[in-house]
Amino acid sequence: MSIARLAPHVVVVALVAAPVLAQAPPSPREADVASADGIVAALYDVISGPAGQARDWDRFRSLFAPGARLIPASPRRDGSAPAALSPDDYVQRTSDSFMKNGFFEREIARRTEAFGTVVHVFSTYESRRVRDDEKPMARGINSIQLMKHGGRWWIVTVMWDQERPDNPIPPQYLGGGGR
Repeated sequence: MSIARLAPHVVVVALVAAPVLAQAPPSPREADVASADGIVAALYDVISGPAGQARDWDRFRSLFAPGARLIPASPRRDGSAPAALSPDDYVQRTSDSFMKNGFFEREIARRTEAFGTVVHVFSTYESRRVRDDEKPMARGINSIQLMKHGGRWWIVTVMWDQERPDNPIPPQYLGGGGR
């Protein structure tokens, strides 16, 4: 059989086999996915670290439901709509910067709404390049949608916006607002 006649068959086999050969999602740490509090804490922990420290991106990926999205909602300079990122897109976009510059993000306040297996967390954060920097380089709110399924918690969406002069964080999201 000639290569020209064989090529369409190879393409069909590749398309059918790709989902089967795709790498299974990493197994999560039990404590990371046992509660809504645990998964939010794991999210902040896994992205934070000093310059030169590789992040545990498999742990990061293990927190997210299939099809999950991360969306930076801050206005873009060019006026275009924000891009919805997969967890892998986020890793590709941030990995080099985190290694080069360091990045620490911590929750400073939280508001939580829950119904059944759905939880929505408004998590106010501060970001720093070095853990003990006196002043944060950024503050904002992570809007985190979680679901409980299969005996564990999953992150479905993380959408965030940063504080800026025309967008200060409202007082009710700076503490005392309840969990």
